[in-house]
Amino acid sequence: MPLTTSYWAATDDGPLLDTTAGQILRDAAAAVPNKTAFIEGTADPASRKRLTYAELLAESERMAHALLGNFKPGDHVAIWAPNCQEWLIVQYGLALAGMVLVTVNPAYRGSELEYVLKQSRARGIFFAPEHRGFDMRATVDTVAAALPELEFRVGFDDLPAFVDAHEVKSALPDVEPGDSVMIQYTSGTTGFPKGALLGHHGVTNNARHMALIRGAGNGTVDITAMPLFHTGGCVVSVLGTHQTHGTLILLPEFEPNLFLDLIEQERAQFALAVPTMLIALLEAQRANPRDVSSMEVVISGGAVVPIEIVKRVQQDFDTNFAIVFGQTETSPVNTSTRLDDTPEDISESLGRALPQAEVKIVDPESGKTVAVGDAGELCTRGYLTMKEYFEMPEATANTIDADGWLHTGDLCSMDERGYFYIQGRLKDMIIRGGENIYPREIEDILFKHPAVAEIAIVGVADERWGEQIAAFVRVAEGATTNAGELHDFMREHMAPHKTPKIWIALDAYPLTPSGKIQKFRLVEMYNDGELTPNMAEDNAA
Repeated sequence: MPLTTSYWAATDDGPLLDTTAGQILRDAAAAVPNKTAFIEGTADPASRKRLTYAELLAESERMAHALLGNFKPGDHVAIWAPNCQEWLIVQYGLALAGMVLVTVNPAYRGSELEYVLKQSRARGIFFAPEHRGFDMRATVDTVAAALPELEFRVGFDDLPAFVDAHEVKSALPDVEPGDSVMIQYTSGTTGFPKGALLGHHGVTNNARHMALIRGAGNGTVDITAMPLFHTGGCVVSVLGTHQTHGTLILLPEFEPNLFLDLIEQERAQFALAVPTMLIALLEAQRANPRDVSSMEVVISGGAVVPIEIVKRVQQDFDTNFAIVFGQTETSPVNTSTRLDDTPEDISESLGRALPQAEVKIVDPESGKTVAVGDAGELCTRGYLTMKEYFEMPEATANTIDADGWLHTGDLCSMDERGYFYIQGRLKDMIIRGGENIYPREIEDILFKHPAVAEIAIVGVADERWGEQIAAFVRVAEGATTNAGELHDFMREHMAPHKTPKIWIALDAYPLTPSGKIQKFRLVEMYNDGELTPNMAEDNAA
């Protein structure tokens, strides 16, 4: 029967299991001990690191025992590193030891790292010595002086010695599905990132449901360059692949030609990539075709996927395509298209709710469920919702209401079949290449520059990145600056992906009657050509 109100009741077409992240690895090692669980996605096939499930479990259990020599169950421990084998072993080691993983973007600089470690109450950090020429060890040593709760610092180059220094003294602790497993930081409109506290039950079931929806069977080969500090990497890719006893090919970072080479050489069947990655893969494949006939499904999300990209992926890779939609707070997938959906549904909708997830669209003002076809805020309830924003009760209460509904901040509509469609965002968030970026955090930094009197950061449409960051600057009276200077100032304080690409100086902003900047008008004026980049770019390319 067609729906008349925008409410989708939870379905039981995917059972909920009482699982933990550590237990799924133990189960896989027991079922397929000699199956390859991990392949390092590097260029030289002969030197790629590989681990069977038995080897991955053994390494992870040794790590868990070493962790228990320094920490206790329930402690928060951070990882600050790009994708690598060590990241995976520490992730599983923490899960087996009953500890909480705190993920940190390797592009972060000192102030960002310090905030996350302090807010999460991290007792330890495992880190890569350097990343893209940036001295991470020196940064950890510097911020540690202001973090009295941070007692242990271990570089990945010291990891073997750390593990060897601890003998197995007792059994690993019992970890329950209801226990916390990770804190994932997502920027907030206040400018301060919020730590979404997720549980074993939520992330393991969400990853398994997503794996089954995309058609993963025992022994499939999955490839991803999704960063492990995102739920797309450490949950959807890692926990989804390993629950279906598959092989995970993990790239250190995204490089389109290497990605295609790995598909050809390792006969990958499933790929997870955000739209910007897909565009690069299509360009690289057309320039230098590889044998990608093994591909069965490509999954994308994190930003709107244009219909032209969907069609090109299906044509060039001769593969099925699926769209996922969600956020960190929903462990992370909330809705997904199915493999038997029509091309129109795949390219135009967000799909249907995942199994066991209850979803509705409400009027943001009244809170009442809207009629089918009307736009409102997407809300979800069920196993997949986060526990809280760690030690942020007010922010938690503003997101999860008294009835347990998580308010996503996404403006959506739903049709009579239960398919969801994105209409916009209530939250002032920019999604650039799959990365969630909040303007206030950038504005707070640029306000510190002496030449900036006022600043407004917005997202504008971009064919390659989905959205691009635009900075609308009112220069202080008597001061001078340019895009290159402000670009360099940003790079000193924040990760590169948060640096605006478009710089526009103006004398006054469109304002509401109460004096607030109308950011939607800035976007309209930019789209209409009334406002164009007008600050000398210099070295801001």
